[in-house]
Amino acid sequence: MRQMINSLHMTRILALCLGLSFLGAGLGQAHAESRFQVLVCYPGGPVKAKTAAPAMDKMLRVLEKLGGWPAKSFSHAFTSKAGECRKLLADKKPTFAITSLGLFLEHRESNHLIPLANPRMNGRGEDVYRILVKKGGPKDLAGLKGKTLSGTLLGEPEFLRRVVFAGKLKPSEHFKLKPSKRALRSLRKLARGKLDAVMVNQLQYSGIKQLPFAADLDVVFTSQAMPLQGLVADSQKTTKGERAKLAGALVKMCSHADGKQMCELFCIDAFVAVDPKIYEPVDKLWRENK
Repeated sequence: MRQMINSLHMTRILALCLGLSFLGAGLGQAHAESRFQVLVCYPGGPVKAKTAAPAMDKMLRVLEKLGGWPAKSFSHAFTSKAGECRKLLADKKPTFAITSLGLFLEHRESNHLIPLANPRMNGRGEDVYRILVKKGGPKDLAGLKGKTLSGTLLGEPEFLRRVVFAGKLKPSEHFKLKPSKRALRSLRKLARGKLDAVMVNQLQYSGIKQLPFAADLDVVFTSQAMPLQGLVADSQKTTKGERAKLAGALVKMCSHADGKQMCELFCIDAFVAVDPKIYEPVDKLWRENK
């Protein structure tokens, strides 16, 4: 059951496994002398700083060791609010960031963001969004018009419109949106008939087969595959050498004695250097569907 719940919160897992502690405050409030600032954005998520911070601080120290940096070279901040993330990106211009794919596409140019390393989870480096209904319910998106849609992925409707739905519908107009911080809770409500549909990502979907009501759910929409988002850097505030060093440390992390334990705990197979070409399809959708 613990493994299933973890897989139903994979966006949370992604943020945790990148080894960054969460403070819920502005950048620079802690370790003001640090050379690098890291912002972690998890729109709509249930992460609590007091439970995540100790393990993530340990992981941050592992990255510093693997990269050959002095201790406390990195300061950090976390927010679960998309609006606050946008403000921090605009005002603080963090050196490195972990954001959702939507926030990355939105701020790629303004913050000069370059992808460094992305995770592989359950053997996959791709994400896919799906919409589930109770068996016997609507058969397609047209049948869901005016119906309730829940899930943890609804906090960025513009990303959903441009990329997930490829510009074919506006979520806030097509559905009655009911964002949730816990996918499992939404899925239970769906199974009880209290919701019309739930949107899940690939790793949330992979955990559904373990639920007792899995056979009662049908998929009525599947997005195209997209990158499973990882760590990015501001190319104007970092050197090529610094970016390569951090990416290299992240790639080695799951083989390190301490790093391996954290990777296994959060279902990370490995981190891999990013091939920029994997962003071309989603970048095209983002630009063409303004």
